[in-house]
Amino acid sequence: MYVKLEHIYKNFGGFRASDDVSFSIEKGKLTGLLGPSGSGKTTILRMIAGLEQPDAGDIIIDGVRVNDLPASQRGIGFVFQNYALFRYMTVFDNIAFGLEVQKKDKKFIKERVQELIRLIGLEGMEKRYPHQLSGGQKQRVAFARALAPNPHLLLLDEPFAAIDAKVRKELRSWLRETINKVGITSIFVTHDQDEAIEVADEIIITHQGRVEQKGSPAAIYKNPTTPFAAQFIGQSLILDDYTKLHGFDKTGTYTQAVIRPEFIQLARPGKHLYQNAAEDGIVEDVFFRGNSLEVRVNVKGMRLVAHCSLEEEAFQPDDPVSVLIYRLFLYNHDQVQLVENRMLEDKNPVFI
Repeated sequence: MYVKLEHIYKNFGGFRASDDVSFSIEKGKLTGLLGPSGSGKTTILRMIAGLEQPDAGDIIIDGVRVNDLPASQRGIGFVFQNYALFRYMTVFDNIAFGLEVQKKDKKFIKERVQELIRLIGLEGMEKRYPHQLSGGQKQRVAFARALAPNPHLLLLDEPFAAIDAKVRKELRSWLRETINKVGITSIFVTHDQDEAIEVADEIIITHQGRVEQKGSPAAIYKNPTTPFAAQFIGQSLILDDYTKLHGFDKTGTYTQAVIRPEFIQLARPGKHLYQNAAEDGIVEDVFFRGNSLEVRVNVKGMRLVAHCSLEEEAFQPDDPVSVLIYRLFLYNHDQVQLVENRMLEDKNPVFI
């Protein structure tokens, strides 16, 4: 493993930002640290960079314990949320800054900067200043500046947070393609799960200073292993009494359930193949989401959310609706279990 954190603790006064954090990252991987505000993800990133020191535990990069190494000797490039470009330097000079600090010769600096300008797609903008660039262009310059000294590890702290939604989506694809092209091990912090799922090779979910789960985006989404991960990932709603629903019996010590829109199918009353498993509901509201409709439905006092195709006949508020729930994530204080609606196993569905 290229990066390893072993039993890291970090306190800020009475607040524990890292609580026995341990994980490892393979060389060449693009890893997302994902979690809500205050979950400890940025503290982890800053400790790896050498901008904060752990109170206990070891940080190992390429087999070397780096706890006592200053940030400048760790071979790390850092991309900040707010770009941190030098306002009175051109694009060329901003990218060249780290190489000049290393006292590289002018010919090398010129060739390396031009190579990176081609990589980030800003040819012809070498003499522009930061105020003459868009947010996306500034972030590309910040990325190139971090790469200029050929770091072994790239760290990015919410790199798209200051950019508008459309450009942010474009930059996600660009960042993934560029990091794959460069082949550098990279860790980025985000609280946006769509961003993490789209960009990362693997995701580490953090919560209250701890690592909740680590795995590929697909594995994290399909198989959450802790109650927090089940509630945090996806458009999840919590059900306090899942046994009120058809096909879901009390199971073990599982007291609550998580339901996602993709676990639900809506139809006009009486139109489901498995009508005996469907619930009667009332549409409360409908929202246009661009490529789909978000339909909010009341079922036995529980407010559920489903997604419907724009090609389907649209539901309206107060419409009666038949609600088929395929599966749920059940959880207690420390476990999660995916359960299927047992009534869908019936070999003789009821047609109405």
